[in-house]
Amino acid sequence: MEVHNLTILTEFILLGFSADPQWQLILFGMFLAIYLVTLSGNMTLVILIRIDSRLHTPMYFFIGALSSLDFWYTSVYIPKILVTCVSEDKRISLAGCGAQFFFSCVAAYTECYLLAAMAYDRHAAICNPLLYSGIMSTSLCTGLVAGSYIGGLLNAIAHTANTFRLSFCGENIIDHFICDVLPLVKMSCTDTHVYVIILSSVVGFTVLSCLLAILISYFNILLAILRIRSASGRRKAFSTCVSHLFSVTLFYGSLLFMYSRPSSNYSLKRDKLAALFYTIVNPLLNPFIYSLRNKDVKEAFKKVIQTFRQEG
Repeated sequence: MEVHNLTILTEFILLGFSADPQWQLILFGMFLAIYLVTLSGNMTLVILIRIDSRLHTPMYFFIGALSSLDFWYTSVYIPKILVTCVSEDKRISLAGCGAQFFFSCVAAYTECYLLAAMAYDRHAAICNPLLYSGIMSTSLCTGLVAGSYIGGLLNAIAHTANTFRLSFCGENIIDHFICDVLPLVKMSCTDTHVYVIILSSVVGFTVLSCLLAILISYFNILLAILRIRSASGRRKAFSTCVSHLFSVTLFYGSLLFMYSRPSSNYSLKRDKLAALFYTIVNPLLNPFIYSLRNKDVKEAFKKVIQTFRQEG
């Protein structure tokens, strides 16, 4: 189909990370290993939280929800990356691109809301320790997780519908490993003025409101920690927040790096690296962030290993 002598694209070519056959094999092995470690790490954390009664607390409930999200979040991207590495056919249809875009938006927006809910949980635990169990009831925790997914779904519908109402024409090569918004906008042959306004409003409101909620929570947490008289008490209170702070920094840092710069500074290769962090590296690191420094999780893991040894 042609409009104004330009062919409307119905498929794209994702270049991935390298066109060198040897590098493609190396990258295939590397991403396969990352994928397997990500899936096993997040699923292990979910199972440990499920079976160990000591981990049946609001904090671990949210950690388990984050691990469940990361378990399928990485599956939105890596299978296609693996196919791209070993296949000469690097095409992806417009429908396939839209599906990947939609599910990646659901996961990203849901993680925004979920990280904000986890900050509220830490705020309640440190600022109101005596009322913590009453404040963070099972119904509230479940509602916050469900609300995160509903918010992610609604934002993804708006974001995807807004993006794929555009027409794409010209060269169909995307120098990226995913169908991301920025390269797609570059390929649009329709006016993107209204699109950019809607995109900025939806993404800006969601990301900044969640980030503001996190900052307010941690400001109050900091004040509460400073009121603790003993140094050991301050360290213990702060240690419960370190893992979450690391996840927030990694996730929001890469998002803000990608979407807060003017389009004149846009670089596909530079943004490919930033996208790698919030799509692949973050889901890979989260189970280690929440387990390596966590005494309860390590003890639960040791208990499971001992049980298997005794049964064996």
